[in-house]
Amino acid sequence: MTQAVKGNGRPIIARDLVRNFGRTVAVDHLSFEVRAGEIYGLLGPNGAGKTTTVKMVSGLLPPTQGEVEVFGFDPLNQPIEVKSRIGLVPEDHILYESLTPREFFDFIASIRQLDQWETKQRITSLVDAFEFRDHYDKPIAALSHGNRQKASILSAIIHDPPLLVLDEPFSGLDARTVRVFKDILNIHLENGGGILFSSHILEVAESLCDRIGIIDDGKMVAEGTVDELREMVKAHGSLEEIFLRAVQQDTEVAETVQALRKALAKENKR
Repeated sequence: MTQAVKGNGRPIIARDLVRNFGRTVAVDHLSFEVRAGEIYGLLGPNGAGKTTTVKMVSGLLPPTQGEVEVFGFDPLNQPIEVKSRIGLVPEDHILYESLTPREFFDFIASIRQLDQWETKQRITSLVDAFEFRDHYDKPIAALSHGNRQKASILSAIIHDPPLLVLDEPFSGLDARTVRVFKDILNIHLENGGGILFSSHILEVAESLCDRIGIIDDGKMVAEGTVDELREMVKAHGSLEEIFLRAVQQDTEVAETVQALRKALAKENKR
């Protein structure tokens, strides 16, 4: 199956994004871009604005201010052009629970007007790769969290989109499926695709991402490769150390651990 035509421009260019919910500023003048052939990691503490940003990029939420381009298209004013080029795996599953995965995938293929023969061949290969055949004809409502995640991923890549937007994509997956999915992502990059990747699992982000943007309180506080981030925040350890220093939580964590050591030492002496 041929990938959706990419259009002009980079996979994602976000300029000065702002999103308010009443008086709460969830995203505060955020700018970044995702380049073809790279995984861009969007990291931040809970409530930092990651999922809100993903929704604005995907056209699910309008920005209060600023703009997004997906291959040169506006997600709000050109939704069909954007959605045809995006494969979205959201943090919360968007699945029709009364359907089976087979019925759900057929529905998606119909809505996207995909070639029936090519789509069937692609889905068959993906279902076998994910060891999902035993669950293919069960109601989605009856699936485990991990198998729902598989269904969500498969539904996002059926149309072979040039841009993947992944919000906690490895949640609930077993080790074999994670490995297979990583290989799919590598093939996607080799074919010139782009990936926006959001996760709380810093070890995975460190191993996968080419560049990383760390946001806190909706603002970009550090951006670059892992080595560039180390230099930027003057940290020399893992991405976890870089992250905690960038969001100014390293001292707080160290103090909390020290207090726990004292408290647990006293308990052990009783």
